[in-house]
Amino acid sequence: MDRDPWRLWHGGVPGLRVGDLIEPGNTRRSHDGCPWCAARKAGTSHLGIDPPSQHSDRVYVTTSRIYAKHYASLWGRGDLYRVEAVGDCVRSAEDTIESYVVDAARVIAVYERAVLLTMTERRRLDREWAAADRLAGAR
Repeated sequence: MDRDPWRLWHGGVPGLRVGDLIEPGNTRRSHDGCPWCAARKAGTSHLGIDPPSQHSDRVYVTTSRIYAKHYASLWGRGDLYRVEAVGDCVRSAEDTIESYVVDAARVIAVYERAVLLTMTERRRLDREWAAADRLAGAR
């Protein structure tokens, strides 16, 4: 798995710099004709993928770089950041891939700009997600 328990990642709003604070409230771009964008606007999910956040008052971070990169790509060419948690850090139960909700996150490194996932990265994410699902099912 593409996971490091000592590093936190966030994928989202582009253009941040080292030292910037990521706070709740950033919304992804919406694109005409996009079924995921229409579902998100309606407060639902499309095909069960990317349901609305349960913690819109918090920032999501993860120990999985590829998972954060996925969310950067969903933003619409968002950026991938290494971050540190600011305030309370609580494990999120919304997904099986290890992620947390925090009060805010501080950018400690800009890892990649204008993210798009390659097919190889999509397959790696699918494998990591399936492994996390299996592990969660074993609990």
